[in-house]
Amino acid sequence: MNREQRLLLIERLVRQNAVTTQEELLMLMEGAGMKCTQATLSRDLRQMGISRGFDGRGGYRYLLPERREEPDEPVPGRETEAITAMTWAKGMLLIKTPPGFAPAVAIKIDRAGRYEIAGTVAGDDTILLIPRDGVSNEAVEECLKTIFG
Repeated sequence: MNREQRLLLIERLVRQNAVTTQEELLMLMEGAGMKCTQATLSRDLRQMGISRGFDGRGGYRYLLPERREEPDEPVPGRETEAITAMTWAKGMLLIKTPPGFAPAVAIKIDRAGRYEIAGTVAGDDTILLIPRDGVSNEAVEECLKTIFG
């Protein structure tokens, strides 16, 4: 498995299990067919914003970064209907929308808080999506399918 697959696995395991230690997470990863070192796991957790927090029962567990609640959408209909074109250029994704829709689409992407996406810059009808280093175009597209799915 590559780095992207490892990060997705970590996110899934932390979401589905009450993981209390890195050792426990490493064992869960090995059970899923992914081996990595403690140092790599520690770096991945830090980059993904996963930290230990109270579990509500007097202990600690790993928690995914909080997602902000979204206000009512300023875009009529769904944001996916507002995306008219996407073009990859120099490792960045240019997303086209009808006039006035780009800010709402970019907000939805940014508020998803996905590791794969470093951030967006929105104009009136165009969004520049900047992926993190080492994240493939396919991984970003899958991430967008998850966000807008």
